[in-house]
Amino acid sequence: MEKRDYYEVLGVDKNADADTIKKAYRKKAIQYHPDKNPGDKEAEEKFKEAAEAYEVLSNPDKKARYDQFGHAGMSGAAGGGFSGGGMSMDDIFSNFGDIFGDLFGGNFGGGFRYSTRGGGARRPTTQGTNLRIKVTLTLKEIAEGVTKKIKVPKYVTCSHCGGTGAKDANSYATCPTCHGTGQVHRLQNSIFGQMQTVSVCPHCGGEGKTITSKCPHCMGEGIVKDEEVVTVEIPKGVSEGMQMSISGKGNAAPRGGYPGDLLVLIHEAEHPELVREGADLLYEKYLTIPEAALGTTIEVPTIDGKARVKIEAGTQPGKVLRLRGKGLPVFRGHQNGDLLVSINVWIPKKMTDEEKKSMEGFKESKNFIPNPNKEDSTFWQRMREAFQ
Repeated sequence: MEKRDYYEVLGVDKNADADTIKKAYRKKAIQYHPDKNPGDKEAEEKFKEAAEAYEVLSNPDKKARYDQFGHAGMSGAAGGGFSGGGMSMDDIFSNFGDIFGDLFGGNFGGGFRYSTRGGGARRPTTQGTNLRIKVTLTLKEIAEGVTKKIKVPKYVTCSHCGGTGAKDANSYATCPTCHGTGQVHRLQNSIFGQMQTVSVCPHCGGEGKTITSKCPHCMGEGIVKDEEVVTVEIPKGVSEGMQMSISGKGNAAPRGGYPGDLLVLIHEAEHPELVREGADLLYEKYLTIPEAALGTTIEVPTIDGKARVKIEAGTQPGKVLRLRGKGLPVFRGHQNGDLLVSINVWIPKKMTDEEKKSMEGFKESKNFIPNPNKEDSTFWQRMREAFQ
């Protein structure tokens, strides 16, 4: 089945701000919430569809990619996430549950995810925090794609206790408040009538057990400061300000929770000669008056070396030459941009008496008197044609 437009799913337009998007999702989530529609598979699918739309539109980077490429821009997104489908009810509650607020008990979110490991009811586990790093790339690396190995300072799982925070296997006791379930139940009146809500046990933090003897290495936290070498696969054609998300490579979570993500921000190193404009590259070349008048052959820098370009006799300042395919790859595309060479003529500011005398001789020569015709378009016309 073809996916519906995310804006259509939430009932907002493309210019909607973050608050409008959040309110629209909350309205849909309330409408199709499983507690309000028990056993209704269609309502459950609409609930998941709304959560998937919100997961993309509430994230500025994913929203920008979706606005540009649609659903195709969500497939294969670095680091995973939920974009492109496959969200489970656990994913939704653990990541967006806090958006329901007091209506459903306010018991979701707040640094917890929900686990069904071992079967049975969902049990919350802690969520590690995300980390952000900046990676600087040359134009050549952007053109070819690159694999970077980056040493990241972070919290990692304590190797002595395996992340449990306990001294040994006998250092636990069943939580007396929740009796091992990690949750407390209560009845709450709402606009839909009386509803049962579930919240994280305040005594054990949702773990169902308490530690009686802490690990002396991590002091019961289950994590310690260390560093990890992370391999980052950066695709061709990325640009300044883009952000990649690598799932599970952020800080480890206390006592066996889910790790956070590593957010990789792309920064372009300035090239000494080339200027980037989208997938195109711009280069400005100055010719001497004789070179422009008589014609010549010049060398132009490219991403991977040099290119020789013939300059026709009588080339006018402002002419733009296009070297097709010599630019950068289009991100997630199958073609390259172009290299645009803007020609200028260098007019000397100082001349010797002999040079001045030589130039005087050209003043009255008819071939040196400006006489533009229709074929000699203006500078702005040439620039407009170059970018068409």
